[in-house]
Amino acid sequence: MKKSITLAFVFASVFAFSQQQTVDQKVEALLKQMTLEEKIGQLNQYTSNDAATGPITINNNKQNEIKKGLIGSMLNVMGTKRTRQYQELAMQSRLKIPLLFGLDVIHGYKTTFPIPLAEAASWDLTTIELAARVAATEAAASGIHWTFAPMVDIARDPRWGRVMEGAGEDTYLGSKIAYARVKGFQGNLGDVNSVMACVKHFAAYGAAVGGRDYNSVDMSNRMLWETYLPPFKAALDAGAATFMNSFNDLNGIPASANNYLLRDILKGKWNFQGFVVSDWGSIGEMVNHGYVKDNKEAALASITAGSDMDMESNAYRYNLEQLVKENKVPVALIDDAVKRILRKKFELGLFDDPYKFCNPEREQKELNNPEHTKAAREMASKSIVLLKNERDVLPLSKGLKTIAFIGPMVKPKRDNHGFWAVDVKEIDSSYIVSQWEGLENKVGKRTKILYAKGCGVEDKSKEGFADALKVASQAEVIILSIGENFNKSGEAKSKSNLHLPGVQEELIKELQKTGKPIVILINAGRPLVIDWIADNMPTIVYTWWLGSEAGNAIADVLFGDYNPSGKLPMSFPRTEGQIPIYYNHFNTGRPSINEDKIYKSAYIDLPTTPKFPFGYGLSYTTFEYSDLKLSQKTMKNNESITVSVNIKNTGSVKGEEVVQLYLRDKVGSVVRPIIELKDFQKITLNRGETKTIQFTIDNQKLSFYNNALEFGSEPGDFDLMIGSSSADIRLRDSFELVK
Repeated sequence: MKKSITLAFVFASVFAFSQQQTVDQKVEALLKQMTLEEKIGQLNQYTSNDAATGPITINNNKQNEIKKGLIGSMLNVMGTKRTRQYQELAMQSRLKIPLLFGLDVIHGYKTTFPIPLAEAASWDLTTIELAARVAATEAAASGIHWTFAPMVDIARDPRWGRVMEGAGEDTYLGSKIAYARVKGFQGNLGDVNSVMACVKHFAAYGAAVGGRDYNSVDMSNRMLWETYLPPFKAALDAGAATFMNSFNDLNGIPASANNYLLRDILKGKWNFQGFVVSDWGSIGEMVNHGYVKDNKEAALASITAGSDMDMESNAYRYNLEQLVKENKVPVALIDDAVKRILRKKFELGLFDDPYKFCNPEREQKELNNPEHTKAAREMASKSIVLLKNERDVLPLSKGLKTIAFIGPMVKPKRDNHGFWAVDVKEIDSSYIVSQWEGLENKVGKRTKILYAKGCGVEDKSKEGFADALKVASQAEVIILSIGENFNKSGEAKSKSNLHLPGVQEELIKELQKTGKPIVILINAGRPLVIDWIADNMPTIVYTWWLGSEAGNAIADVLFGDYNPSGKLPMSFPRTEGQIPIYYNHFNTGRPSINEDKIYKSAYIDLPTTPKFPFGYGLSYTTFEYSDLKLSQKTMKNNESITVSVNIKNTGSVKGEEVVQLYLRDKVGSVVRPIIELKDFQKITLNRGETKTIQFTIDNQKLSFYNNALEFGSEPGDFDLMIGSSSADIRLRDSFELVK
């Protein structure tokens, strides 16, 4: 407390701030005292790859730049000890402007939650927000001010490795999740348990051609506004502090210098008051794009377009001052970028106390908070999707005497974290619950668990099959845990082949010959092509990568202590040849109906439908939909329709159901999707219980962007569909929008 008072006095004497001044007044007062070099320094972000302990190893030049106030932010600095050391360097600068510390806290800090795509499968906005809140609490307690999340890119191509980092293919679901995650990360910005969110990647990164990371994006502005921009707007509406440029070009203009995206939309039409940071080196990479000839031109293009902070390309640091002297960059542009960054530093409270996030006691407390572990287990359980359970093998009986637990994913720990996990404790993985440990924790000594690896994830050898078959022969049931390694999905992890790697599928075929019931667990960061498995194996559980509580959560689902409720946020293709595949596509002049392929929009060698559709997921119970009612069958623009429906749990156990409402605008001035998610509710029902739920359809839900990019509705007929997935519509009705 004494240190905080002393620092406040120091800042007051340097900047002559008063308690009555607003943040903007304080920013203006500070800006007037800054040299051009110091201003440009605030736009400069460097990384540190130091270990979490020991002396700072960053080179002396960078240390000196921090001391001179020529670096505004650092990333990849972790822990209160390390962040304090760097902040102390910044406090040696003339104006003592604090550093911002950013980190990729994507799905947890120490406590790791499921990968974001798995979280999206929960369709549980409250739990998703809680996961982000826990991540923010732990990160902030470790000295972090800023996370480079959430990623809100709509992704329809599972070849793109970064699908694991987003919320899937649907704009409506993606927008709701974007809002929830920003609220979770930021809380009340400035509190010691909150971090700034960074919404990425602006924009349309998920539509990379061929599913190749960093690739070009080519689309109409109408598609951009209707499909890809809404999650960004939802995140902004939630109060997102920062945005990050995408690596791609959009219709020929790299995002880092895309005036239309940054000036016209984000800072113009949307009136965004935060700041924009480049992705790693993306400003300098415009040279490779062929958009500029060197870093100097890159700096000119990016600052002009509205990119405020340069992450790791040094384009601003070494070129902006000269560009100002040449009258190519007005100082006003630099001032605007600097003010946006300083404003966030003030809002975080760093000028009152630059060390407010450097409390070792709080760090130890929050990194060992049992409530966080509980939240991670709940999120993981809700993220699991039951794809098949034809013979009711699941839930497993707790009276089983012998279980064979086989596969390359049974005992590893790090894999459960998935890609983009923060290695807080580095080599120590004791806090990660393996799938083996989860099963042991669940059955105790009453059930014998037998283990065989069978094969490695990418093995071509079948040497381990014999051991797997021997173990399987001794058990009442086989649990087979397979999939892809954690580092096969994520940034720079695009793949053309989405089948199970190695000989894993052949291992399944061998175990199938035993005649024993088999439960398949599929661990992955994206939708995989599992066509043969889906056709031939009766029990399939998609576990994604579930985080540090993966083992316990999987065991909870296997034994029925948690009834699975996950629904797919992405369509699963039958083969790579169908990609991109998504549920809310347009119709054509020759649609394939009932797989009629004669001169239709179809494949001659496979169905056009996905293997598992968007919104799909089973439960250990069943639900009956009935008594659909609309409050009126016609509505005007200023009116709304109330939709009610009864949902009954007709099974024998308590369960959760995601009730999904879809619409189809039958005729429009531009063609409309054949079906669109417009609302959903996740409800819990005891066995035999019935609930009446209501949805409201207003003009917003009926609106779209026409060919002139005007957002609004058009009079006409609408189909209304309510069901358990985009392909499992239980009830239908229609209504009319009139002038």
